[in-house]
Amino acid sequence: MPAFGWIISKSLGLPPVMSVGLILLACCPGGTASNVVTLIAQGDVPLSVVMTVCTTLGAVVLTPLLTKILAGAYVSVDAVKLSISTLQVVVAPILLGSSMQSIWPDAVKCITPFAPLLAVLASSLLACSVFSENVIHLKSSMVGASLSSDLPLLSRVHTILSSELGIVIVSVLMLHFAGFFVGYLSAAIGGFAEPQRRAMSIEVGMQNSSLGVVLATSHFSSPMIAFPPAMSAVIMNIMGSTLGFIWRYIDPSDSKKNVKLQDDCMVITSC
Repeated sequence: MPAFGWIISKSLGLPPVMSVGLILLACCPGGTASNVVTLIAQGDVPLSVVMTVCTTLGAVVLTPLLTKILAGAYVSVDAVKLSISTLQVVVAPILLGSSMQSIWPDAVKCITPFAPLLAVLASSLLACSVFSENVIHLKSSMVGASLSSDLPLLSRVHTILSSELGIVIVSVLMLHFAGFFVGYLSAAIGGFAEPQRRAMSIEVGMQNSSLGVVLATSHFSSPMIAFPPAMSAVIMNIMGSTLGFIWRYIDPSDSKKNVKLQDDCMVITSC
């Protein structure tokens, strides 16, 4: 994903601040929403949880390091401060939750039903705060879109996608699509069964965009750097939920027959 973030930013010719935001998003670990989507998609939930835990713990070192390597050419990146913030945002809550579960299990049972709602509200507030800081850029994009209403459809679409808002949306879409596709493809090449393929696809494609927003707003001066992670919080969940909904109605066991059929076809072709 960090490589995809760098490649997409170069390919689309993104401005430096947007490139940093996209690379920062790509360097974030997998989000916990991927576990829920994997459950909906009839994927391997234990594998998804293990991958999330591993990437989350590894993010304390890898997120700052990769961000400095890939985005250091655009802005000054303090890897040590990024590492400390990552530790505070993703590791400290895990340790706190585990401690509460051990010490006050009854209190945790009372809080648990409300935890998902609080998590969604917190993520929404983070995204809204970034959108409010970039309201001028959003307004200019909307004004450009309204002025192009008299143009032909293709010209109108080109005008919208050429705006700052359109570029961010396209880049975030490309990043997550690449993650979903390559995650599934690499699992298939590795010989994993369909539930594991789905889990890996979702885990690679979905990032902890909230962490990206926190790091961007805490350690970078330009509010536009936080824009791609904030936009990802919306786009990624729509893409992931849609993929999970589609896979929910496709029995993973059926794909074993398809894999066997493909193998037979490959044998026949090679002969």
